[in-house]
Amino acid sequence: MPEGENKLILVVDDEPRLVRFVQMNLELEGYQVSRASNGMEAIDKIRKEIPDLVILDIMMPEMDGYETLERIRQISSVPVIMLTVKAEEEAKIHGLELGADDYVTKPFSPRELMSRVKAALRRAEMPAPLQKTLTVIDDDLAVDFQRHVVLVRGKRTKLRPTEYRLLYHLVNNAGWVMTHETLLSKVWGYEYRDDTQLLRLYITYLRQKIEPDPSHPKYIFNERGVGYRFADLNEEQTEQDAPAISDPPV
Repeated sequence: MPEGENKLILVVDDEPRLVRFVQMNLELEGYQVSRASNGMEAIDKIRKEIPDLVILDIMMPEMDGYETLERIRQISSVPVIMLTVKAEEEAKIHGLELGADDYVTKPFSPRELMSRVKAALRRAEMPAPLQKTLTVIDDDLAVDFQRHVVLVRGKRTKLRPTEYRLLYHLVNNAGWVMTHETLLSKVWGYEYRDDTQLLRLYITYLRQKIEPDPSHPKYIFNERGVGYRFADLNEEQTEQDAPAISDPPV
């Protein structure tokens, strides 16, 4: 069975030649492909076709890829890979902050694109990691991995799926240094093991959400040139010490 069978990928770009190039390579891998030439058409197709992944160009007329991504995130959590000719870090950061899952800089090889597509689809299919009890870090932070709940100073804090996976691996190896390569492989996939910039960005995002003072972290520590370490957990705290978590309103 082809790897991409039953997977629908929406390609959004106003350059017909690039769309045909991407479509041909996706179909060679067995994926079904839908096409859109602008942001509004893409949003309409996401509603109607419910694709498994979106490949979205940034540089489009009228509604660019950033605005399109913002609107997509209002209606869907579908994985999105951004295509850009901009190699600057700011462009990548902006796309990730808006909710992109990955980015590919033009020009790119079919092999690179297929690798990113397969990795994004694998991440989307990962079951949520489970843990039997609520993990209480301290009075300010608690995580229930079974219920996908993060409490910061007693309030639920929403994490992106990638941020959640990153926190999961850090907490479950608390007190131990996790190398850049290990974290990248576990959270994003083996193909990303050298992308330390991507890891650094998400460590920053995670610190901004859980640290009382992100500039002076008390949970996630940088081991320069090696990786990151989560603070040692207080073994004296037990499940009985955990703050109660009420179900969210329906």
